[in-house]
Amino acid sequence: MSLGEMIRRQREMASLPMRQLAAMAGISNPYLSQIERGLRDPSDQVLNAIADSLQMSADSLRPPAPEPDLDNDPPPVVSAIRADSDLTSQQRKALEESYLAFRQVTLERRRRGRRNGGAPPDSHGDTEIDIRTHVLPTTADRGDA
Repeated sequence: MSLGEMIRRQREMASLPMRQLAAMAGISNPYLSQIERGLRDPSDQVLNAIADSLQMSADSLRPPAPEPDLDNDPPPVVSAIRADSDLTSQQRKALEESYLAFRQVTLERRRRGRRNGGAPPDSHGDTEIDIRTHVLPTTADRGDA
């Protein structure tokens, strides 16, 4: 189901005429009509206004993102890992799984940042750490001794 179809369905379930929802969201009736018919993609600001008018979150209106096909179209990093003949198959598998897990965490954080109206984190995650100068805690520091 497309974004426009979802908006239309939610508007109809709320028994709101298109003209009324458009006024509540602060957009024109023709613009809402174009969004519902899939002719225009609303900005995040407009989508949030529509969602607020429908008393729901903008994320609940968005269709779920399709899962990437990692076998036919892997990210460049995964391709590089798979092509590295100096790694064992176990090492390649562990690196690929780790990379994909980190990537998923970053995508989730960015999505949450947009949902909450804030800017997404920088392209490197939340905080950069210079591993050359960063001191890791020792066993004694953690109280494991």
